[in-house]
Amino acid sequence: MSARIPVIVLGGTGYVAGEVLRLVLGHPQFELTGVLSDSQPGESVGKAFPHLAAALGDLAFESQQTITQRVTTLPRSAIFSAAPHGVSAALIDALLTAAEAAGTQPRVVDISADYRYSTADAYAAVYKHAHGAPARIAQFTCAVPEHLARVTTPHVAHPGCFATAMLLASVPLLTLGIVQPQLFVSGVTGSTGSGRKPTEGTHHPTRHSDLYSYNALGHRHVPEVTACAAAASGVEAEFSFVPHSGPFARGIHVTVQATLTENLDTEAVLAKFREYYARAPFVRVSKTAPRVKDVVASNYAHLSAAADGRSVAVMCAIDNLDKGAAGGAMQWMNRLFDLPETTGLTAPAPGWT
Repeated sequence: MSARIPVIVLGGTGYVAGEVLRLVLGHPQFELTGVLSDSQPGESVGKAFPHLAAALGDLAFESQQTITQRVTTLPRSAIFSAAPHGVSAALIDALLTAAEAAGTQPRVVDISADYRYSTADAYAAVYKHAHGAPARIAQFTCAVPEHLARVTTPHVAHPGCFATAMLLASVPLLTLGIVQPQLFVSGVTGSTGSGRKPTEGTHHPTRHSDLYSYNALGHRHVPEVTACAAAASGVEAEFSFVPHSGPFARGIHVTVQATLTENLDTEAVLAKFREYYARAPFVRVSKTAPRVKDVVASNYAHLSAAADGRSVAVMCAIDNLDKGAAGGAMQWMNRLFDLPETTGLTAPAPGWT
């Protein structure tokens, strides 16, 4: 495929949108052609993301009307939606409706939660408001790329950042049938996971040098993880999850614990994980405990495990903005356009962040 693929980014002012822009700007096959922000049309994109300003040039945010016109005139395009939950669904639906009328064929990867659930009722039960476009749900598949060999829908919903780490650690255990289907998860996330708008939980004096749990056993990612894990493994499992806010900006570390169904030691579990992820270019399985600093600002996931014959603990570290959001979405978009899924994503982690 020689012609570059036009890319449009929706909801273009947040942290995840900034990571999507960074990845698109370095991608050999994608070309950034529009960034939607109805709140800042005409404003410089580089002003919102000074670290990208040199590469963005004089690119300005555009309104929904302008973006819609572009989608209807491009024979094909790649649309990344980093719009907020509750906004993304209707926005995507409007663009796809216009594209269908014009005979154009955009492909969408939604990074919000709006298309992660298989029914509108399941979504409403978690987010406490009606779904913005129930008729579109069947056109989206939700999974992490490593757990689905083939996509049968035209569009994809990428799981959340905590969900991505939990699924990478849990699905092999369930698929291989080596644990009882009751998993206990503890996770720590950086402050960028709370979004760009300052809140008490992301305020530096509050979060610096501190560690605290929130939404224990009630986090909204749990129903999403339960559904995705069942779809990927064929096993209905129960997840008990306690998330924590960490004193760092980027990264996620989760520990998944479960009871073994057979007598396995650490080496045996690691061997099973290495085999399971043998064809997963972004997953590294090691005896060494994963560290957030080794994956931040990359699309790689580092996993390790420990087992004593009775129970197993699997640890996973990812970057919440990359593997857990923009990078995973880029993997999916590569696949939707029949590109190698590693395209534009193989830069190693910078380290010492």
